[in-house]
Amino acid sequence: MTNLRLTPSAHLPFRDQQSENGKGAPILLLHGFGGDHQTFLDIQNALAPFRTSLAFDLPGHGRALDWPKVGNAAVAADAMLRSLEALDLNRVHLVGHSMGGAVAALAALRAPEKIASLTLLAPGGFGREINHKLLKRYAAASDPGELEMLLEQFFGWEFELPINLARITAESRTVPGAIATLEAIADEIIDGNGQRTLPVTELATLPMPIKVIWGTQDRVLPTRQAHKLPGLIATHVFDKVGHMPHLEIPREVVHLICQNAAAE
Repeated sequence: MTNLRLTPSAHLPFRDQQSENGKGAPILLLHGFGGDHQTFLDIQNALAPFRTSLAFDLPGHGRALDWPKVGNAAVAADAMLRSLEALDLNRVHLVGHSMGGAVAALAALRAPEKIASLTLLAPGGFGREINHKLLKRYAAASDPGELEMLLEQFFGWEFELPINLARITAESRTVPGAIATLEAIADEIIDGNGQRTLPVTELATLPMPIKVIWGTQDRVLPTRQAHKLPGLIATHVFDKVGHMPHLEIPREVVHLICQNAAAE
């Protein structure tokens, strides 16, 4: 297990979890808006017996805060694909949460030959509706108490907020430029009172297996965006789960990621 900080001229910083198995394309995990690679720590540990995994920090987040160009999912997808080339990774299984889900989908549309499977957790871009007020307040917040109240909206009603999450989030925002960068990214994600959408019908024609995972208590992106997707996209909806399925139901998420990876 290594933690690397790499220069923007090379590729996005990431956390690498090596597998003793060593077979098959690695699994690449992309976090959501306002997060970083650490959100996938438990998922990476659970995947370790089966596959090597990498968790990137998207531009403007975590250790990629000072990335030369930050913006919406399209900007991040371009950075991610260039990073795959720099790392000499010809093919990966992509897992993306929220904004990272939109990044993963766009990358698959642009370079389908590089993507072995897509597992999208409450992905952005599957409909116009988005809780834009919550995202903007979340981007601007720095006080731990305020962040705790905002973060609770990202989880299912019965799920207890992880200990110290609000404090750790607040500490990450003491870095100069962190809040301003998040606010700028939020402005690009949000189009009026909605979000820009992906060509979902085109996505369904791609050759790799695609799974979409959603929770019925998602208060950021409504679950109905998972309804009536093209039949070739496998949809998995979980009751009493909010916008953070990888933290709320990690066992089930790992199971579905491994299903997709096994189809390689």
